[in-house]
Formats: sequence, structure tokens, C-alpha cells
Amino acid sequence: MPKLIRITTVPLSLKLLLAGQMKFMKEAGWEVLMVSADGREVNEVTKREGVLHEIIPFTRKITPFKDLYCLWLLYRLFKREKPDIVHSHTPKAGLLSMLAAKLAGVKIRIHTVAGMPYMVAEKNKKKLLIAMEKLTYRFATEVWPNSHSLKEFMLKEGLLEPTKVKIIGEGSSNGVDLEKFNRGALAENHLIAATMRITPSENDFLILAVGRLVKDKGIEELVEAFLASKVVKYGKLVLLGSFEQELNPIKDEIVRKIQDHPRIVQIEWTDHVPHYLALADILVHPSHREGFPNVLLEAGAMQVPVICSDIIGNVDVITNKKTGLVFPVKKTEILKEALEFAFVKRDYMQSLADNLYADILQKYQRVNIHQLILENYQRLLAEEKG
Repeated sequence: MPKLIRITTVPLSLKLLLAGQMKFMKEAGWEVLMVSADGREVNEVTKREGVLHEIIPFTRKITPFKDLYCLWLLYRLFKREKPDIVHSHTPKAGLLSMLAAKLAGVKIRIHTVAGMPYMVAEKNKKKLLIAMEKLTYRFATEVWPNSHSLKEFMLKEGLLEPTKVKIIGEGSSNGVDLEKFNRGALAENHLIAATMRITPSENDFLILAVGRLVKDKGIEELVEAFLASKVVKYGKLVLLGSFEQELNPIKDEIVRKIQDHPRIVQIEWTDHVPHYLALADILVHPSHREGFPNVLLEAGAMQVPVICSDIIGNVDVITNKKTGLVFPVKKTEILKEALEFAFVKRDYMQSLADNLYADILQKYQRVNIHQLILENYQRLLAEEKG
């Protein structure tokens, strides 16, 4: 029975980014171990995936002494477990586990890239983050960017040699679960609860954004565009996500507007995203950086029209005026115009959503992505055995 270790920095990534993968591999005959820092999601993800979990106390910030300690713990773990494959996801877990796996003699070392923090980092920090990315890729035997545009960026930047790069299918780390993101599968009580949290008027035009409330997600531009638009009289902006002011803060004045404006509703993170998508008239994703955004797949599966920024990852999913509207990143005025257009041209926007739904069915169903990952694991095992 081949052995696989899947590693992320925090357990929330195991829960959200890799949902179902570990269970799928176990059912395919693999011994699977999950690794991450501790967190409240550990018990839930262990139960759901049906595999064991090992705690390594990763931090999300640069903490040299703690990082060296985690490197040592990973090395000992790999020496003890003797995995056939170590597969990491997220920057910190990637760097430490690829190095530890190399030192421990693990033959197959895969790192999935789902966006790069250095794209939006300040100059001094940017150099360090680039060096960390290059080290991660050097120690990996294969690197799997989760979108074609991300792959092109990595090669253009000279971060690694082309022979190491592999994309799974058409992109995406995990596809979308069409059993969960399905209007026919919604629980009425959760739908009622979501409606009560938003408290929309009968004809409110609901604009939804899903994700962490941080600067990199374009929340500042979205709030300003919404408040400057004509739509503010007829709709509500619903921000589904939690603030992370210690990591990537939004301006205080924007935070106050989110908290105080009667037309803006902020809702702490919940697992019932499909129910909020079902209520939304449009999904807006104005992010500054992505790898391959799951929320666009989820909106597509729920047949919700999309407006997004023209960044790596977003443009792999959304083609402007074919499957959604795409605006230049950080351009508040153009985002405002897109919101007003979507409000007026609802039938047109729905036709774009229908096109996106057809794309999702063809390219991004979760079960198909899992099968492709398994086939690539088998390919790597066969190549290693020669």
C-alpha cells in the first residue's frame, strides 16, 4: 500500500482547499496522513476525511527559530513514516516540507502552487519571498501550479525549470463539489438563516463577496465602488468573511464603513457558502492575487453571475463578456461601472452565468480532479520504480 503525506500550514486549508482529497486517496488504496498546525478544524477534517492527522506547529509569518524547529519535526516525521510521496500546499508548509523531505530521502516531492504572496509584497519582503519560492521549487521533484496563467508567470519569472512544472487537467487544486454547490441540495433552515442575517428588502440587488476581508482581496476597492455607485440605493453589499487586520489590514476608514453603513452587511465566515450564493444576484471577486480561485467555480456551479479582476487565476476561469465581466485590478471606477451595468443588464449577466456553468461541468468537477491527481501519483510511482 503506497503512503502519501499531505501538508498545509493551517488545518483550515485541509478543510477548504483540499476537501475530500485525502478520503478519495484512502478509498483508492493509499495510506494517507495529513499534517498541519493545530486548530479548531483538526477534529472536523480528521473525521470527515477518515485519515490520521499530525500536528506540526507552523506559523504563517516568518519566524526563523520556530521554522527550524518545524523543519526538524518534519524530518523526523518523514524518517519515521517513510512516505512514497510528500505533497505540500501553501508557502510555509511547502518550503519546510520540501526541504525536510529531500533531507529525509523521500523520492517524490510535490508542491502545489495556489498563488504567490510576493506578487503584492513590498520591495524588501518581496526579495525574501522570491528566494523562498525558488528554494521550495528546487527541493520539489514536481511543482503543480493550479492555473495556466500562474504557470506562465512562474516560468517568465525564472523561478524554476520548465521540466518540473505540471498542471492537473485544466487547472484548480480541487475542483468544485457539485453535490454541495447545487441549488437543489440546499437546506431550507440554512437558507432562512442566511436570509435573516442579510435581511434584504423585497427588491434588493444583492452583491456578494466571499473570502477573507483583507487588502489583497480588493475589499477596499469593492466597498468604495459600491458606495459610489447608483446601485447603493437599490441593493446591499454582503461581505462573507472575517477580518484579518493583523496580517493584511484594510484601512480603518473602510472598516468603519463596513461596520456602520446600512447597505453593507459583514458576516463572519461560515461553511454555508452555497446558501449565500443562492441569495446573491451577483458575485464580485476583486482580488489582487490568486492562484485559481475556488469561489469563482462555486459561483459558476450555483449559476450566479460573476464580476472579477483581471489577475492570474481569475482569467483562467472567467473570459470577459463570455462567462463573466472582467475589470482591471484595483480600478475602482471601472468596478463601479461594472456593478451598475450588472444591475441594469440582468438577463445578459445570467446568460454569462449559464456559459460559466457549462464550463464548470466540462472542466472542473471535483471527482474528476481527484481522479487526475490519483493518476499523476500513480505515474510518479511508476517512473520512480523505473
